Amino acid sequence: MTGNRGGLIGEEQVRAYQEDGIVCVRQAFSAEEVDFLRDVVTRDMAAPSRMGREATRDGSGRFFSDTFVWKHIPELEGFLRTSAAADLARALMKAEKTNLLFDQFLVKEPGTSTPTVWHHDMPYWPVNGDQVCTIWIALDPVTRDSGAVEYVKGSHRWGQRYKAEAFIDKDLYKEDLPPVPDIEAMRDTLSFAQYEMEPGDCTLHHGLTVHGAPGNKRSDRARRAYVIRWTGDDAYYYPRPNLQPMLEDPGIAPGGPLDCDLFPVMRG
Repeated sequence: MTGNRGGLIGEEQVRAYQEDGIVCVRQAFSAEEVDFLRDVVTRDMAAPSRMGREATRDGSGRFFSDTFVWKHIPELEGFLRTSAAADLARALMKAEKTNLLFDQFLVKEPGTSTPTVWHHDMPYWPVNGDQVCTIWIALDPVTRDSGAVEYVKGSHRWGQRYKAEAFIDKDLYKEDLPPVPDIEAMRDTLSFAQYEMEPGDCTLHHGLTVHGAPGNKRSDRARRAYVIRWTGDDAYYYPRPNLQPMLEDPGIAPGGPLDCDLFPVMRG
């Protein structure tokens, strides 16, 4: 096993990630790191990058997101390079190297009713491979009432990709894939994971793990998360039309490794 900084990851967690497609790591990030990220998200929400979006649709409240934030607020690069995040991803993916695909803030402010629809991540992105994962770092206490993410365990091994579900522009994604099945109707036959979290806790899920989240019913706190998308050795550039916009053209040939200024190698 590689990248096991500080003993945060054990063989049981690596096995659970490979089998279930989701694990939770408690207190992976220090109070100082959480405070830093809270400061950055406050600054970013006040003055978002050109990638910033309001994802609230047909509901109340504010569901804010911004991507490639490390290119907008350069201090984030230090966190990405020195925190445990890349090491956790590398260990669970069993990768020799780890590239940063992009980072993201996802914020559901108090009273935001908009759910995160059931989906999995990779159909949105110009990347393919098995070593693709997401770290979701809690910056506030997270409960079901505040919008804790729910994951379908083992869904990354279903051998099926589903059509990307649009959060804002319903006509954006046109790839010829079947829709996500009716997860709610399948609850009796599936196994789920949902974690209540404290600031500094994180989850890591595979790029094909199906997941969704309710709205934030709390009136007293936001659900702020710093989310980092990572890739490993077997990932390659896989551009198609009508994907989630990237910050810029990375200048990579289709099928090529992701190593470039936009998707830098962080470990390895």
